[in-house]
Amino acid sequence: MAAPLLLKRTDDRYPPTVTESALRGIACRCPRCGKGKLYSGFLTLAPRCQACGLDFAFIDSGDGPAIFVIMLAGAIVVAAALIVEVKYQPPFWVHAALWLPLILVTTILPLRSMKALLIALQFHHKAAEGQLIERDPK
Repeated sequence: MAAPLLLKRTDDRYPPTVTESALRGIACRCPRCGKGKLYSGFLTLAPRCQACGLDFAFIDSGDGPAIFVIMLAGAIVVAAALIVEVKYQPPFWVHAALWLPLILVTTILPLRSMKALLIALQFHHKAAEGQLIERDPK
């Protein structure tokens, strides 16, 4: 069951707030209604929302989610590895045993929610491809 805040505003006359859009994204729900699933696989987008029929063809999150996740995970893992190295100076195999699983957990698990969050914010702000403005020559 979805939280009440996720389903509060489903009418196009009352667009969701940024907070509502962000919560819908983190929950991997449709950015418009908050009811339908956004994904049909782990990172494969559904063609449209099952609840409101929103076509997800506009979505283009690119490499943004992966970059955010890599930066956050890198900071966490490098800080932890440096602390362990300075404090305990373990052999390299201990580092491999500790940090490889942590890298997998901190990168793969949040990737789905981060992608959905960026999609929801893209929908909220009506992001579109940039266009040039034609100007008169000087």
